[in-house]
Amino acid sequence: MEKHHVELIEKYTATHSDLKELWEEHQLYSKQVEKLENKPYRAPPEEQTLKQLKKQKLEGKTQIMGIVDTILAQEK
Repeated sequence: MEKHHVELIEKYTATHSDLKELWEEHQLYSKQVEKLENKPYRAPPEEQTLKQLKKQKLEGKTQIMGIVDTILAQEK
């Protein structure tokens, strides 16, 4: 995610609990994905978990950006 987007997200998490929750989940998924990707070998169940985490992370990012876009549109 671009630095600009991260700054906007962090700015609005204080006033939008749904955004805060999604952002915290996104960060958790990022850490879990990074941990699995850094393993020299992943068993098949770990590969499946990694695939699922990436999917959840992407879905969350889409929701986050939708909320940010809505907030920005309301501010105009």
